[in-house]
Amino acid sequence: MRMDHYSDKIEQSISGAQATVTGDGSKFEAEVIADEFDGLSSLKRHQLVYAVLDEYIKSGAIHALTIRAFTTSEWQEKQKAAN
Repeated sequence: MRMDHYSDKIEQSISGAQATVTGDGSKFEAEVIADEFDGLSSLKRHQLVYAVLDEYIKSGAIHALTIRAFTTSEWQEKQKAAN
C-alpha cells in the first residue's frame, strides 16, 4: 500500500485536513493538520485519525502508528518556533 493512500484516506475523512504519512512497511507516522482538531484533546485528535485507519490497523497492514495532530494555528506556531 502506498503512503499516499493513507494520507488520502485521512484527508477525505477529516474536513480540511492536510496529512502526511510516512513509514517502513509496518511502523507509520502520520502528521495531520486540521482545524477540525480545534478544542479537542490530544486523545480525541488521535481517536479521529485512528478511526479513519482502523481497517488497516485491524488487518495488520499498519502495525504501529505515531500521530502528530495540529490545528492550522498550532502548526504555524510550530513552524515559527523552528525558524
